[in-house]
Amino acid sequence: MLVNLIESVYRLLWGDLFILPLGGGIGISFMVVLLLAAGIWFTSRTRLLPVRLFRDMIAAVCEKKQGRDGLSSLQTLIISTATRVGMGNLVGVVAAVSAGGAGAVFWMWVTALLGASTSFIESTLAQKYRQPDPLYGGWRGGPAYYLHVLAERKRGKKLKRSVTAALFAASGLICWCGISQVISNSVSSAFENAFHIPPLATTLVLTAIAAVIVLRRNATVKSLDVMVPIMAVCYFVITVGIVLFNLPKLPAVLGRIFTEAFGLRQAVAGGFGAVLMNGVKRGLFSNEAGSGSAPCAAAAAECDDPVKMGFVQALGVLIDTVVICSCTAFLMLLVPQERTAGMAGMDLLQKAMQYHLGSFGIVFIAVTLALFSFSTFLGVLYYARGNVAYLCGDNWWSQTAYKLIALVMLVIGGMQAYTVVWDLGDVGIGLMTIFNMLALVPMAHEALDALNDYEKRKKLQ
Repeated sequence: MLVNLIESVYRLLWGDLFILPLGGGIGISFMVVLLLAAGIWFTSRTRLLPVRLFRDMIAAVCEKKQGRDGLSSLQTLIISTATRVGMGNLVGVVAAVSAGGAGAVFWMWVTALLGASTSFIESTLAQKYRQPDPLYGGWRGGPAYYLHVLAERKRGKKLKRSVTAALFAASGLICWCGISQVISNSVSSAFENAFHIPPLATTLVLTAIAAVIVLRRNATVKSLDVMVPIMAVCYFVITVGIVLFNLPKLPAVLGRIFTEAFGLRQAVAGGFGAVLMNGVKRGLFSNEAGSGSAPCAAAAAECDDPVKMGFVQALGVLIDTVVICSCTAFLMLLVPQERTAGMAGMDLLQKAMQYHLGSFGIVFIAVTLALFSFSTFLGVLYYARGNVAYLCGDNWWSQTAYKLIALVMLVIGGMQAYTVVWDLGDVGIGLMTIFNMLALVPMAHEALDALNDYEKRKKLQ
């Protein structure tokens, strides 16, 4: 009964129960329509914020923390980057380019610009309605908290909990538990292929390291502060090195991206829908803009202006999709097509890296996937703090209980892939997005007003 319910909700959100035809037999799901429409609207209302205020976004990240409590702007960017930069940046991009061709990369870039504006709105609201965190210190917040404020306004009285806010918090916890299983399964599979290590051994080591970090009070942020910059910079530097080594091929690759993006070749074969859908879909789901995840980190920052935290998280979307996802795409597209014909998924990515770096390439991708995935696990458990507190109150038993459940899911996923649990994660993020949008649409004017005030003050300086 429960399995049938999960499958029905999954099909409604991501599958074939709500499909907008694009042509060539390709359709686009309800969630893609929702996120894309929101991105276009918010980008219009902010007057192309990601381009117009890019320098302000960089400046906001570089600002020092205003007080002792909370996190710095850079730390919140690191945490949100940890969850955004994961398997989607590797296997997801491979799938998008395999199904949609090189043109999917261009639509990923467009989607990143749209998603950055959405992330600005939700992160500004999260910073504005943050609350003190009596357990961990500093601040906490996110969509559950601004949904609660919206519910109190509509009801005209103080509420202990709001139904929609509680549903968002529960959806997030369900989603992040599902992600835990996917993470360990992907890491154990990658290590088995690269090093012939049994999945059980990889899973036990992964879970032990995770337990040491997440069961300590403030070890998660400290671990991510070290891990995320190293892994992202290493991946970026190696990719740039490979691109420079293959520089004569770069014009042809860029030509493929822009030519196929507008369907000049695919339109004849009826494949433009696949190009558009795969690029948009991968961009939206990789950067998580609109899902309500990143605002949980944005709320934790010690910041003198909510707008600045909106800038920080908008930049995070660009880093994830324009930089990291593009790295993966160029690694594949610089390989002669006949070398990877008929391949897909991790096999295709490992083949591409083997072409560029020899046997070291396979090892590098396995280690990169492990680091990306493990940082995602740590990041989502950080997000869970505020949502657990909203549902269960400020107590250590509920915080510890959720961490133990996530660790159990890590063990289960490393040894066996249960499709229903993966679907449960997708259902969770789909419901998160819907509940988040219920607040973003009516409350967006507050973030926009704050942006206008920021720009007025900036002109007077």
